[in-house]
Amino acid sequence: MTWPATAEWTPGGELTIGGVAASALAERYGTPLYVFDEATLRGRARAIRAAFTAAWPRSRVVYAGKAYLSPTLAAMLWEEGIGLDVVGGGELYAGLAAGVPAAAMTMHGNNKSERELREALEAGIGSIAVDNDLEIEMLARLATEQASPIPIVMRLNPGIIPNTHAKMLTGALDSKFGFPITTGAAAAAVDRVVAAGCFDLAGYHAHVGSQVFDPALVAETIGALLAFAAIMRDRHGIAPRTIVPGGGFGVADDASGDDVSIETWATTAAAALREGCARYGFAEPELVVEPGRAIIGPAGVTLYRVGARKEIPGVRTYVSVDGGMSDNIRPALYGAAYSAALANRTAEGPYERVSIAGKYCESGDVLIEAIDLPRLQPGDLLAVPMTGAYCLAMASNYNLAPRPAAVLVNDGVSRLFRRRETYADVLASELLPELATS
Repeated sequence: MTWPATAEWTPGGELTIGGVAASALAERYGTPLYVFDEATLRGRARAIRAAFTAAWPRSRVVYAGKAYLSPTLAAMLWEEGIGLDVVGGGELYAGLAAGVPAAAMTMHGNNKSERELREALEAGIGSIAVDNDLEIEMLARLATEQASPIPIVMRLNPGIIPNTHAKMLTGALDSKFGFPITTGAAAAAVDRVVAAGCFDLAGYHAHVGSQVFDPALVAETIGALLAFAAIMRDRHGIAPRTIVPGGGFGVADDASGDDVSIETWATTAAAALREGCARYGFAEPELVVEPGRAIIGPAGVTLYRVGARKEIPGVRTYVSVDGGMSDNIRPALYGAAYSAALANRTAEGPYERVSIAGKYCESGDVLIEAIDLPRLQPGDLLAVPMTGAYCLAMASNYNLAPRPAAVLVNDGVSRLFRRRETYADVLASELLPELATS
């Protein structure tokens, strides 16, 4: 299994990450606990940036904050030269709190409010990915408050369907994202942008889906963007300075290591850009890529405490842990298949097939449908790797459960950067009735 770069097991069978023992982390911070390895986070950021820079020198990497936007982790990525892709005002606020300059950010979203757009412009956003006609209208109104043209890229829908979960498709024709190219909506949108006279149209964006394992799709996406750009150049005289084929690099949830090759993705993208620019007579544009999961997913491990066991002869054995769909909705939402390992002691006796169930009041709250593990005892620690992305980011307070803490580990030191919520935190936004007094 692929774990964080610093993960090791002691002779006594205990997992250590960043030089810190799992049992020590659980004892100090409680469980469920999200553990992020700094060496892995920085290492993957550097590797992805280097791969794209080597393949296409005019490359820029921006982290897709929706994967998990912690100001602490975003600040580290900015130190590694990684910008930020934000969705909405909350992520913009978090990015600014991290010290990431607004000029290094792109704002996405299929239904940005006028307030969010104003916040982005007032902060000095580097670019807004325009997604719909209403946005064009709102930005045109806001342009009267601006001293310079509004920097944008147009989010296009190229009608490309990768082999991924249906809920992760974002570039198929039937999608809420982007202006479809094939219907003429994209061309009409560019016409409106140009006619408004208040926009700086830098280029074009598309994101065809998440967990995409076929690098050939990036070539297809870039080809579609450049072909459309050529038509717009001939119509309006505007050549693209920026091409953004999104992110979505496939990373195996089960920590098998069967991930897409970033190097292959980068060289494929570069080849498609060179071919397209030569074909249409474009100067070579900046290439912007938006990895999220590929950077942060492998850096995260979740520690759970084992609780109840339920054996159903001839059916299955459930082993429950103290977390579940409230902190990791992905198995229930996407059918994500995770792996796990005993983290606090040496395995004893034969392995058995079990289902790892969460603690919440839903039959669908099963973290792992079937896995072979040593017989787990109440109080054992179970470690689930590859949980850095889209777990805490999508966490909820279902059953009014406080969301977990998160720690950063490096060189034998742990640092809490997200405290565990309290019951009072969970009810903090509720307007409570006055308590009756006797």
